[in-house]
Amino acid sequence: SAIMALIPGALVGLFIDPGDASAAPALALALSFLLVAAIFQLVDAVQAVGAGVLRGLQDTRWPMLFAAFGYWVVGMGTAWFFAFRLGWDGVGVWIGLAAGLAVVSVLMVGRWALRQRFGLGVYA
Repeated sequence: SAIMALIPGALVGLFIDPGDASAAPALALALSFLLVAAIFQLVDAVQAVGAGVLRGLQDTRWPMLFAAFGYWVVGMGTAWFFAFRLGWDGVGVWIGLAAGLAVVSVLMVGRWALRQRFGLGVYA
């Protein structure tokens, strides 16, 4: 994520020749996606860890509901709004998907924190 966010030009330059004028549209598109991809990586990692911790505690019903709400309601709704209503196209879709993942991440970690607070899990 840090490389994607801090030096996107160098990363994209490994795959697209920045000196090639015909590659300019592809270069611009790749650069516009990288910051969203960096954020997506972070929230996806938190979500995956939260889901894994809860699965280890045999808590699977609420995480399933969180995922359905976050991906389908928040993620797809936000993606549709940004992509089609605001005209952000592909970047808007990925922002929506990252927003859905962010909501799921918060819900998963929040569920784990509540379980820990109320002593509903096995903790070393």
